[in-house]
Amino acid sequence: MGKLKLNINDVAPWVTIDEVNLMADAANMANVALHEGTLAGNEFLGWVDLPSSISEQVIEEIEATSIHLRSRCDVVVVIGIGGSYLGAKAVIDSLTNSFDWLQTKRKDPVIVYAGNNISEDYLHELVDYLDGKNFGIINISKSGTTTEPALSFRILKDKLENEVGKEESRNRIVAITDASKGALRTLATKEGYKTFVIPDNVGGRYSVLTPVGLLPIAVAGINIRMLLLGASEMEKETGKDVVFKNNLSAIYAVTRNELYKKGKKIEILANFHPKLHYFAEWWKQLFGESEGKDNKGIFNAAVDFTTDLHSMGQWIQEGERTIFETILSVDKPNEKIEIPHDDADLDGLNYLQGKRVDEVNKMAELGTRLAHVDGGVPNIVIQIPELTPYYIGQLIYFFEKACGISGYLLGVNPFNQPGVEAYKNNMFALLEKPGFEKETEELKKRI
Repeated sequence: MGKLKLNINDVAPWVTIDEVNLMADAANMANVALHEGTLAGNEFLGWVDLPSSISEQVIEEIEATSIHLRSRCDVVVVIGIGGSYLGAKAVIDSLTNSFDWLQTKRKDPVIVYAGNNISEDYLHELVDYLDGKNFGIINISKSGTTTEPALSFRILKDKLENEVGKEESRNRIVAITDASKGALRTLATKEGYKTFVIPDNVGGRYSVLTPVGLLPIAVAGINIRMLLLGASEMEKETGKDVVFKNNLSAIYAVTRNELYKKGKKIEILANFHPKLHYFAEWWKQLFGESEGKDNKGIFNAAVDFTTDLHSMGQWIQEGERTIFETILSVDKPNEKIEIPHDDADLDGLNYLQGKRVDEVNKMAELGTRLAHVDGGVPNIVIQIPELTPYYIGQLIYFFEKACGISGYLLGVNPFNQPGVEAYKNNMFALLEKPGFEKETEELKKRI
């Protein structure tokens, strides 16, 4: 099997290859620190060797539980927010048929999501959708008290118990939570739910290769062993003894940081394959939550091409020159469709007859990259051989390792998220949650 490739040729003249290579020692030190736990956030480094160290027992348990849910459920609701759902959705959307959920005859359950917002309309529509369907729940929460997932679980648990009874509900609810403490752990023990553990040393945005991501992915019918194999291969390719010139994650981390130093404050992750939309959403959380602190950090944005070339394309081409692009380029599509001949040729497309649609897409990709570089936008290209579990596993670990190295190069702790609590505290005070009386009084004076 092949591997990902990285091309940074089009970041010159803004950043030269020599400038990238000058940071080799710093990048190597950051990479070693991730493996040896010598810098900030070292209590959250369980993801570093996770692909190669996850036990056969855990994998078999995840597979068995996925078979159990698949046998009972037409729909499985994954409840979680942030890393508790983004990784699973990124992988599932990348590797499943775009229209499979519309099919009446399915071999895999429909995967839907809750707990990632507080929209009453969304929850009402979800409850309506679940009417008459055999559904189950995977509830993912370290504490069990995070507002968005806790609220959704309360509503959906109530619906499930009312429809099939408490006994059968226990067969359809899986809790992924803390090993020993928290509201969800307490409830799961009381009710007898099947449980999996969120490792203490793996933060949410790095958790896709734990049961947090692997169980929903397996329920969707995706081969998690191949996903882990791809990630394990990238773990080897970016190990602490790998020299800088061969370490793709380190090169990417350095390149984006050097661009940042040159005033390129915004990184746009672009793809030419709609299945990668939610992979970009996962990437945004990974880097945004890891690096956006201490008044530092690249702003992470994402676009889907060619779609967004008809909306954001103008700004990217000629707007403020504070951006660079990282392109996710898929070498080989999974399917084949050729452009037919049309006698009238009113659309003028007969010159493309017999060509595959992907050939047109590839030329759109190349033309876009050339135009954007000519317009002053540095481009980094990540080549993915094809969308399979193996290569998506590689891509996940590539970005995780790059994010850790990049955060250390930036001088921040890439494994905490102190700013996330600000909105929560305000929300609790405005809702007059017990224990927030002082904050409630202070906020009422401001509004």
